Amino acid sequence: MHRRSVAVFDRFLAALSAILAKAEAHCEARKIKPEVILSARLFPDMFPLVKQVQLACDFAARGTARLAGAEPKCFPDTETTFPELKDRIAAARGYMGGFQPEDFAHAAEREIHFKAGGHDMVLKGEDFLSFYALPQFFFHVATAYDILRHNGVELGKRDYMGGP
Repeated sequence: MHRRSVAVFDRFLAALSAILAKAEAHCEARKIKPEVILSARLFPDMFPLVKQVQLACDFAARGTARLAGAEPKCFPDTETTFPELKDRIAAARGYMGGFQPEDFAHAAEREIHFKAGGHDMVLKGEDFLSFYALPQFFFHVATAYDILRHNGVELGKRDYMGGP
């Protein structure tokens, strides 16, 4: 469960950080105010880029903590710049890195209690990871990627996938 959660979250958060660096360079090269891209949305009723990144970090960090049987750490949503978002990602990755594989010994069977959409939810760890934490995480990472692509940042699938 550690490998299926922490390793996956970490790889894609690293990719997201690299994507944000490309977006920042895109803004500089084209003389676009960063706030324009940071506040961009795919549709008016969707969250802007900043919130997509914050939520991706939250689903990774909180999901990891819950699977490890720990109380999730809350990160304040104060980021307004590309460097602050990259710091947020680094903080989430560092937090997740503090959990060891042995912390996940019974994660698959552990009951995970959480709120979703104002409802109290309980799922076994296996289902929490497969049907909630990972899909939520990937939704927000993909949406952040899509916002940037829609705004002309030159990105490809390799950027999204990260890794070597």
